[in-house]
Amino acid sequence: MPAKILVVDDEASFKLIINQKFRKRIRKEELKFIFASNGLKALEQLQAEPDIDMILTDITMPEMDGLTLLSTLSDIHHPTLKTVIISASSDLTLVRKAMNLGAFDFLTKPINLDDLEITINKTINHVQQLKDALEQEHLIEAAQHLYDSEKRLGKLLETLPVGVFVVDADGKPFYTNQAAKNIFDKRIVAETTLEQIPQIYQIYLAGTEQFYPVEQQPIFKALKGQHSTVDNMEIRQGEKIIPVEVSASPIFDDTGQLIYAIATFKDITERKKAEAERIQFTQQLELKNIELSKLNQSYSRFVPKQFLRFLGHESIVEVSLGESVQKKMSILFSDIRAFTTLSETMTLAENFKFINAYLSRMEPLITANYGFIDKYIGDAIMALFGRCPDDAVQAALGMLLELNQYNIIRNKYQKSPITIGIGINTGSLMLGTVGGTNRMDTTVISDAVNLASRLQDLTKVYGASLIISQKTFIELKDYTKYNYRFLGQVKVKGKKDVVSLFELFDADPPEIIELKKQTKTLFEAGVIKYYSQQMEQATQIFQEIINLNHQDKAAYFYLEQGNRV
Repeated sequence: MPAKILVVDDEASFKLIINQKFRKRIRKEELKFIFASNGLKALEQLQAEPDIDMILTDITMPEMDGLTLLSTLSDIHHPTLKTVIISASSDLTLVRKAMNLGAFDFLTKPINLDDLEITINKTINHVQQLKDALEQEHLIEAAQHLYDSEKRLGKLLETLPVGVFVVDADGKPFYTNQAAKNIFDKRIVAETTLEQIPQIYQIYLAGTEQFYPVEQQPIFKALKGQHSTVDNMEIRQGEKIIPVEVSASPIFDDTGQLIYAIATFKDITERKKAEAERIQFTQQLELKNIELSKLNQSYSRFVPKQFLRFLGHESIVEVSLGESVQKKMSILFSDIRAFTTLSETMTLAENFKFINAYLSRMEPLITANYGFIDKYIGDAIMALFGRCPDDAVQAALGMLLELNQYNIIRNKYQKSPITIGIGINTGSLMLGTVGGTNRMDTTVISDAVNLASRLQDLTKVYGASLIISQKTFIELKDYTKYNYRFLGQVKVKGKKDVVSLFELFDADPPEIIELKKQTKTLFEAGVIKYYSQQMEQATQIFQEIINLNHQDKAAYFYLEQGNRV
């Protein structure tokens, strides 16, 4: 790189003289001259090219003379820049002033070109010596700084609670702190290759007798420029096993060249112990939950989950004696007709088998329609529906249709068909627990429950399969989608009110459904005549219905009642 010389002179001829004198050295790029016509222009050049080595300046110039420029240079931090003054005067006072302002040397006009070259060479050599000394000083400072930094880093690494393991770019161990020595129970082993590290330092794949695979080691990946962390590594010291978490990263120099890989080893014995305890606790908890779930499932066969939820509980163990809640629900009672007579033809074992076969067919129809069975009373079923009365009606019709299919199967085995009666009422009731200290049961208490049971009994009287109360009928979403007829009225026991009854006959045989639909208006007119005490007219109507449908047992009932009056 050529030495840069800034020539400051307002005489254009001086530029020609310089270029002519030093043309060979300029071509060889030994020297490079930059020209300025006054001090101000010189300062601009210095700002544009701060690596100028030497200034050759005249004293007398317009705008800013050489002495002013020289005094200004002292404010510029440029430790190697040197200035040579050119003066047309031999006034020693002026020369002394220039030297006091920091001039390195001076020349007088007219300039002797040989003397000029000698002065330039001397000045450039001095500048180079200054640069070399300054660079040496910087190197010494940098080395000292590096030493101090390494010393501080070493102290820092020694205080870390994790093991630090450093390898050079070739994978050879370079440094370990005291924590790493404690984990490995070993100092740095010289001339160890990357492939030998697992065996020398007893590094195993956790839970196995296999040395940790080299290509999976974080330190190996770090030498490939990757960052990685694993926690499936074990360090073995004889009988002692230390589980460790290892993280490794590459270290690059200023040029981006990888020079080291550093790995940290953290003893995670306590963490692994805690994880093992957590897993054991979780497994035990899962077993307890399974046992509790089985217990709840077992209890749910005796106490419905829906019943518990109405009480605000999920588990039977949460229920206490005396808890109760008031709800508006639809109550369904069903019973097998003439079961006593039927049971007398079977042994005790056959009775249980028959009842379970029957009930197992009825239960799914109830649960499928959002209901639950509160209790079995022999062959009778009491079920509750909390969503809407339509659920209870749909369940009842489903039970009757399923019974038809069951009777077909019974007929194949030469067994007599069975019939059931179902009563449904809707109203407010109390669900709760009753009992004593050692024996507790769930129950439902309400006049609405008693009426539902009464309606089921009345199915025998009217020869109907399904009777619902007026409260249930009124609250149906769309009663017109059912085949129904007004059946009469009944007085609630202990109450002054009477309750209207409705028969739903959608589950009857198709021919019976058709006949009841044809006589519906006539039948309801007969019922109204009956309750209006117009017995003669009522009797005529029911006789007419029987003539059309001799299987209408409700018509027979009213005809018989009318004849008694």
